[in-house]
Amino acid sequence: MKLVLFDVDGTLLTASGAGRRALERALHEVYGTAGPIQAYDFRGGTDPQIVWDLLRLAGVEEPVIREREALLYERYTACLEAEVGDGRGVSLYPGVRDVVERLAGRDDAVVGLLTGNIEAGARIKVRPTGLWPRFRLGAYGSDHADRARLPVIAARRAAALVQRTFGGAETVIIGDTPRDIRCARAFGATAIAVATGWHSPADLATHAPDHLFADFSDPDRALAAILGA
Repeated sequence: MKLVLFDVDGTLLTASGAGRRALERALHEVYGTAGPIQAYDFRGGTDPQIVWDLLRLAGVEEPVIREREALLYERYTACLEAEVGDGRGVSLYPGVRDVVERLAGRDDAVVGLLTGNIEAGARIKVRPTGLWPRFRLGAYGSDHADRARLPVIAARRAAALVQRTFGGAETVIIGDTPRDIRCARAFGATAIAVATGWHSPADLATHAPDHLFADFSDPDRALAAILGA
């Protein structure tokens, strides 16, 4: 049995910048600054890591960051709901629906999310696609700011769900950034990279994923790589 974990932004879907806009608004509301958000590289980061980086760069003291952090995520969630709205700005990448639904229908795969989004943010972004119920578990930025710590959390939740353990050999991590590849390596998992986000195939290839796709427009090939990993 395989534990198959998908990243969200750049891998499953694009939300047309809703997350960045919502975070910028929430940061201004709660801290009075969003730091250098326009220049900041969000790719593969977790929400807490991004927030702390931006606020430190803006000179906000750590006790102040910590004191208002819960309020920030509350406001971010509300702002993201407003930005996503009816979901017209959310779209799946080629082949994603087919790959996810076919995996979810198998009895030899447990399908979940591994994303830097906080859980509420992931749900808001994925829900308009209709795929949210297909993901039986998740490990999120709200679980840990360090992405490399998330596979252990996901594996523990999967084990509780199906009463069997998942190590690196049984786990496949799918993402669109070098950070996703490094995350898989940290757990000993199979790394599948897909260049639907902000990194080219050539860029991703330099990080030596186990499998590399331009997109999942050939679902049979993608499934063969995932299940044969």
